[in-house]
Amino acid sequence: MKDILRVAAGFVLVIVGTVGLLVPVMPGWIFLIPGLIILGERFAWARRLVEWAKHKASLAKEKLK
Repeated sequence: MKDILRVAAGFVLVIVGTVGLLVPVMPGWIFLIPGLIILGERFAWARRLVEWAKHKASLAKEKLK
C-alpha cells in the first residue's frame, strides 16, 4: 500500500509540475523534479530522465566557470 501511495504521489507531482510549466504563474519545476525523483526509485524511464537532467545541469555549471 505504501508503494502505491508513493507512486501515486510521484505521478501527481509530475502532472502538477507539467501544468506548472505551461501556466506562467506557477513554477512547475518545483513539483516536477521531486516527482521524477520519487518515480525514479521505481521506474527506469524516470531514473534516466533524472540522470539526463543532472548531466545537463553539470554541463551548465561547467560553462559558468
